[in-house]
Amino acid sequence: MALVDFANRYVCDLVAYEPGKPIDETARELGLQAEDIIKLASNENPLGPSPKAAAAMREALHNAHIYPDGGAFRLRGAIAEKFQLGRENVVLGNGSNEIIELLCHSFLNGNAELIAAEHAFVVYKLMATLFGARYVKVADPGFIHDLEAMAAAVGPETRLVFIANPNNPTGTMVDQAALDRFMDRLPDHVVAVFDEAYHEFLDDAPDTLKYVREGRNVCILRTFSKIHGLAALRVGYGLGPKSLIDILQKARQPFNVNSIAQAGALAALGDEEHITMTKTVNAEGLDYFQKAFRDRGMEYVPSFANFVLVKVGDGDDLFRKMLKRGIILRAMSSYKLPEWVRISVGTMPQNIRCMEVLDDILQGGG
Repeated sequence: MALVDFANRYVCDLVAYEPGKPIDETARELGLQAEDIIKLASNENPLGPSPKAAAAMREALHNAHIYPDGGAFRLRGAIAEKFQLGRENVVLGNGSNEIIELLCHSFLNGNAELIAAEHAFVVYKLMATLFGARYVKVADPGFIHDLEAMAAAVGPETRLVFIANPNNPTGTMVDQAALDRFMDRLPDHVVAVFDEAYHEFLDDAPDTLKYVREGRNVCILRTFSKIHGLAALRVGYGLGPKSLIDILQKARQPFNVNSIAQAGALAALGDEEHITMTKTVNAEGLDYFQKAFRDRGMEYVPSFANFVLVKVGDGDDLFRKMLKRGIILRAMSSYKLPEWVRISVGTMPQNIRCMEVLDDILQGGG
């Protein structure tokens, strides 16, 4: 018998998460110059990391021979202070993805359920499957989370409900009133997980921190990958009541966030100038893409994040054609949206170049 016959079937049957295509891989495969390729596939910050974060990381390299602070005292303290919480309300992860995994380690088993919206981040389903739990998918009319339906789907075995706000890959958002109504219906045996990777791009963001201060069963996920431009470092964090964070800390691997990442994240957290500049670039880019799609009569989903979901006909075909021209987008067939692609906001020259190539291809160019 083959080794696969002895492995857990629910793991072997998984389709692995496929990230946005890397620039170097595209250059190798297509014989292109890496510097000529524009990647608008992974919702990255086109400005890169803040100069303060880069300087802090260079300094931290001098102590790379020493194990990191396993409790991340300074970084957790700075995050807690920023949000007027206690250090005991903060858990760090190797990206916010690891916090998702810690939640599943802590609350899922073969009898448990995880609820998410139909077009939510695919990792939720992957994690539920990996832990042998039942994945409950709730329809999202207009690509917006239907929190009334999600609350109605909660049963005695439900342990986690994921609400991505703004949502990836649709860019849609639910407002404060809808969140409050949902929380009013949430039973004590369920943890509401607010995945807020794109929170900092919002001008008038819903307040989910109040649920933490009230001691509710919530975990708020944030990341340094997006507006802070530190995707390569893999630093995310969860905010929640002490009772929940204590459980997640027990599931966490020791030294899960390295010293260089801690130093960069700590510096980035306080660089308001870089955050403001990123928001400005993103707002201009969002306006540019959405106006361009309206002018061309293309269907798109108005976005609150740093990307736009747009209907193009055959998403996989457009992805391949754009790739040959040095533009990396994200096809959405893995989200059961084969006619759509997701385009991340880049710098304005990158955005303009993307639309030039897209226009040419949609008009019959190869």
